[in-house]
Parts: sequence; structure tokens; C-alpha cells
Amino acid sequence: MEKTRIKLLRYNDIAVSTVFDKEAALLAQLQTNTLDQSLVLWRTKVPTLVLPAGNKWPMSSSLESALSEIGWQLFTRKTGGAPVPQTDRVINVSHLYHWPTSKPYSIVLAYQYLCRALTGFLASFGITCDVHATPGSYCDGDYNLNIAGKKIVGTAQRVVVTKGGGRIVLAQACILIDALMEELVKPVNLCYTHCGYQELIKADVHTSLFEHIDERLNVDMLFSKLQQAFMDSQLYSSFE
Repeated sequence: MEKTRIKLLRYNDIAVSTVFDKEAALLAQLQTNTLDQSLVLWRTKVPTLVLPAGNKWPMSSSLESALSEIGWQLFTRKTGGAPVPQTDRVINVSHLYHWPTSKPYSIVLAYQYLCRALTGFLASFGITCDVHATPGSYCDGDYNLNIAGKKIVGTAQRVVVTKGGGRIVLAQACILIDALMEELVKPVNLCYTHCGYQELIKADVHTSLFEHIDERLNVDMLFSKLQQAFMDSQLYSSFE
């Protein structure tokens, strides 16, 4: 089978379950060394709360019913983390690649690679951001991108070790584009309550891209700017 070095996939409207199946298929291609890397840009139009698998976030029919009453679907993912809301007001990045064999794997450096490209995306709008945790935000982490202390991008990372000892990185980001913050955190807080947690996510610690720019670009234009940001980062080759 001829090796395709790089693959770019863009989905304006895709089910959460479908895009994760596509990620798994791409990961399998990297594991068989028929693919070097892939950039997946996607958005779903069906409000879906992505629930990590595990005892900390048990899926239940009562939670599913409660989410359905407010117009949200529930999907459980095998990887860890915390509940993440997905709507048509959020766009996502999944970047899968082989970690260079010339350097030891570093989770910090891998996050820095991802954040460098995402920082470039925001810089293309004249926006300056900082990378740090955002207390009170959903799925909080040390590598959030923030504007004036408010979270606009959340990131995640998964690493798979190959049979030969190499590593494949799946780096992910959720970018808030035009989110209605009270509506976005509602299913997350509902989930927290159903799972017995007293803490609640705060809407006002988040911000969206369209709060900081005058032009409301459509999703294709945003995807193109993201693609260009990854290319301009000089960490990765151009996408076909």
C-alpha cells in the first residue's frame, strides 16, 4: 500500500461519534505506518456532551434523560478528562502525528507544539493570548489558551506507544467561536450534579472568538485559517 504522508480532513457538520471513529481509523493508519500525520478540523451541529469513560463520570439513563430534556445528547468516550460540551458554536482540532525519533517524548513540549499553532491562529486576528489553567472552566487544564484571563481554547493529549517503541500523539483542541456561555455550561453542570459533585462550572470565565473580532467568518474560513496556522507554525509540513 502506498504511503500517504499527510492527510487533511474538514467536517462542517459531523456527529461526535462519527468523528471519533474517524480518529480511531487514522490512528490505526499511523500505527501501521501508512500515514505520517493528519489534521482533522470539525464541528457538530447536534449539541452533545462528551463524557469521559470511567467511574468518575458514570453514564446513566437518568443523566441521558435530563440532558435530552434540555436538548443535548450524551456520548461516552474511552479517554479520560472531564465533560466537554460540543455545539455548532465550537470548532475542534485533532492533530495526529509520529513523535520524532530524534528526541525523547515530552508531554510539555507536545503541548507547546499544539499551543504554538493555536496561538498563531488567534494572532491572525490580532489577538494575544496566554497559556495557563482557568479555574472554574469546563475541562480545565494547564494548557488552556486564555484572553485576558478567560478561556477560549481547551486542549488535550493522548499518546500511543507503537510496537517498535515509537510514540503517536493525538493532540486536540476545542475553540469557542460564538458560544452562548450560560447555555454551554448548563449540560456540564447538570452532569456534575448527577455525578454527585458540588463544584459548578462558571460561564463568565470563558470567552469566544467573535467577542474579540468584528468580522463573523463562516466555518470554512475559520478552518482555512486554522490550517494556515498549523502550516505557519513550521512544526509541520504543508497539508494536502
